[in-house]
Amino acid sequence: MTDITIIGGGNMARAIGTRAVAARRTLQILDRTPEHAAKLAAELGGDTTSGGLGDIPDGDIVVLALYYGPAKEVATHYGDTLSGKTVVDISNPINVATFDSLVVEPGTSAAEEIAALLPGANIVKAFNTTFAGPLTAGVSGGLPLDVFVASDSEEASNQVASFAAAAGLRPLRVGGLRHARELEGFQLLVMALQANPAYESFNWGTGLKIID
Repeated sequence: MTDITIIGGGNMARAIGTRAVAARRTLQILDRTPEHAAKLAAELGGDTTSGGLGDIPDGDIVVLALYYGPAKEVATHYGDTLSGKTVVDISNPINVATFDSLVVEPGTSAAEEIAALLPGANIVKAFNTTFAGPLTAGVSGGLPLDVFVASDSEEASNQVASFAAAAGLRPLRVGGLRHARELEGFQLLVMALQANPAYESFNWGTGLKIID
């Protein structure tokens, strides 16, 4: 059995994979293009395997390291295959043409929409407030990144929080999955700042931290 399966082969897949290897977790990378998955697995090293979407996710935790639309497609593709697993949605359902609105209806979230497609899985919202560069490093401004965790399953929330802590991050549990709405809405504001030319130095390299 693999500890973590990451579906996707982009920057966030690489960043979360880097943290998984740092946490000494066994890892499986699956991608629509198996060659991309194999390349990323080789780069990450450690106990990392790879495959395509025709392969079954082996991990106890399955991370959908995908944009909102592709994440829904993959959830539909795997369906009941993911029953009983902890599935992490990292997506932000943002109108990237304007960075001024979400593309989900009021009163819901990307995570809740994905949960509706996977009724047998335990859905967790996490890593949607972390950008790939700082997440790869594990720190921003010399401080560990905060990872906000929302889920209706205490067991799944604990699994993801344990992984984040082992990876050198600080998990912050914010409550039930409905709080994904606030996390996605807040990240809309943060992403709009990254895209705003008035804040050129941000350049998708900032990190969120609650100072205590």
